[in-house]
Amino acid sequence: MPAPNHEQGFDLETTYLVLADGPEAKRIEVGPDFWQTIDSRDDLDSGRMVGVFRYDTDWTTWEVHPDGDEIVLLLSGAVDLVLDEPDGERVVALRDRTAAVVPRGVWHTADVHGPSEALHITRGAGTKHRPRA
Repeated sequence: MPAPNHEQGFDLETTYLVLADGPEAKRIEVGPDFWQTIDSRDDLDSGRMVGVFRYDTDWTTWEVHPDGDEIVLLLSGAVDLVLDEPDGERVVALRDRTAAVVPRGVWHTADVHGPSEALHITRGAGTKHRPRA
């Protein structure tokens, strides 16, 4: 196996990283069907997935990560994370360079207030989606 090329940059929007036990950060190419097939991917069973996402509109789905907390760092823009917690919905306002932790097992979605970009660090295994009403 050839040694990884640490000098070549890559885009975290199209190539996610998986940080698992061990010394390497594994790259995963992301295609158009990535989220539709996430439940069947065994390469996400351990570790945390790191990726960058751009948002121009509100999310059309809710998602949940049953195997671990998710960290969301807003790089630019304005996004309200909506967490569906046992006591009702809670809104976490993220503005440039602020972060939030979405607890394991909490369904969440986002209201987007203009073009935004966020870094997500997620336990990808077991991720599920449902339509937003």
